[in-house]
Amino acid sequence: MNYGIDIDRIKPQNYWDKDHECMPRNELRKLQLERLQAVVRRVYETVPFYRRAFDEKGVKPGDIGSLEDLHRLPFTTKQDLRDNYPFGLFARPQGEIVRVHASSGTTGRPIVVGYTRNDIASWAELTARALVSAGATRDDVVHVAYGYGLFTGGLGVHYGAELLGATTIPMSGGNTKRQVMLMKDLGSTILACTPSYALYIAEVMEEMGIRRDELALKAGIFGAEPWSNRMRAEIEEKLGIMALDIYGLSEVIGPGVACECPEKNGLHVNEDHFIPEIIDPETGENLPPGEQGELVFTTITKEGIPVIRYRTRDISALYDEPCPCGRTHVRMARIMGRTDDMLIIRGVNVFPSQIESALLEVGQTEPHYLLVVDRKDKLDELEVWVEVSEAIIFDQVKKLEALESAIRENIETTLGISVKVKLVEPKTIQRSEGKAKRVIDKREL
Repeated sequence: MNYGIDIDRIKPQNYWDKDHECMPRNELRKLQLERLQAVVRRVYETVPFYRRAFDEKGVKPGDIGSLEDLHRLPFTTKQDLRDNYPFGLFARPQGEIVRVHASSGTTGRPIVVGYTRNDIASWAELTARALVSAGATRDDVVHVAYGYGLFTGGLGVHYGAELLGATTIPMSGGNTKRQVMLMKDLGSTILACTPSYALYIAEVMEEMGIRRDELALKAGIFGAEPWSNRMRAEIEEKLGIMALDIYGLSEVIGPGVACECPEKNGLHVNEDHFIPEIIDPETGENLPPGEQGELVFTTITKEGIPVIRYRTRDISALYDEPCPCGRTHVRMARIMGRTDDMLIIRGVNVFPSQIESALLEVGQTEPHYLLVVDRKDKLDELEVWVEVSEAIIFDQVKKLEALESAIRENIETTLGISVKVKLVEPKTIQRSEGKAKRVIDKREL
């Protein structure tokens, strides 16, 4: 289904860096090994944390003779970055660090990451790859509605767009009516923001009486939060664009670690810069391609703060089958949840993305929902708030009851636990200009 989109208008034409993006696998593995050996030597010599961790594991840089030896190295965790706040894991002196980014630190000490000039240049190359994969050229207008500042989203895409030579609009988030006005007046063709904000922009366009064909948008790269194919369909239908997923995290480099191609069949990991693994989150053992587990990255080109086997806590899978697009880098599945935002309700592991997929399968609802978890009489209760459309809210009570029942049964079938479903009027659930807040957990555990 293309929702009337002019595919020829948005069909991407080129690669940004074909030599690397389509590199034969044997050459790519040789390059990865050279870069892995170099970074292992570098962190051992310059970062006391890694020297100590390697010694405790009984492994020296000279022991890394193949890519398979990667599993001999210790993991790095978010707590390790917090414990070495702010500069303890930096591998270059401060005089070579040209920029720092940091997390909010709302759950503890912030994570501080630093970039050398070469790091910034590499990062721009990777986001340029993502933009070109979405069909962008130097003639395009890239509207960046990710947050700027210490968050890596805005500046990450910004530098890639400028490297490409596209006209770049550094909007950041918020003031959505103004965003819509400028997208229309300045002829924005590529939108970069979180997927939930893209849907909110579509809602505001409707309120303003602006049709999608009044804008020149042709594609978007959306990330920084989990989303489903059903949400992709909503975005593509409401904005009339091709919507691609982009992945990244500050600890590794920011947006551009991986990005979908127009085949929409997983995100190509930029393996000439990052070595991905999937591990069993309980045992730490590597899992084969196709199996679901925790995503782990080793950076092999970063200078400022390289990370060795960084445990992302994101749940995904890797696929190594050839992609019709011609890119040879492995693909990672869209993020299915996180090991550390997983809810345990009555002993059952629950990911918000599971509920999103279940309720959207039923249809007749808006893609906005909220999970409210509480504990009553020592039993966990999960209530799912779901927005319905304007057309449905004025429908007969019996039809609303039937819809509520269908949603509840679908979620209960998916999760294997009972839930309560509450249908709410359009725009009841608070909108986000960044990452959507999906869970309110009232339990005192």
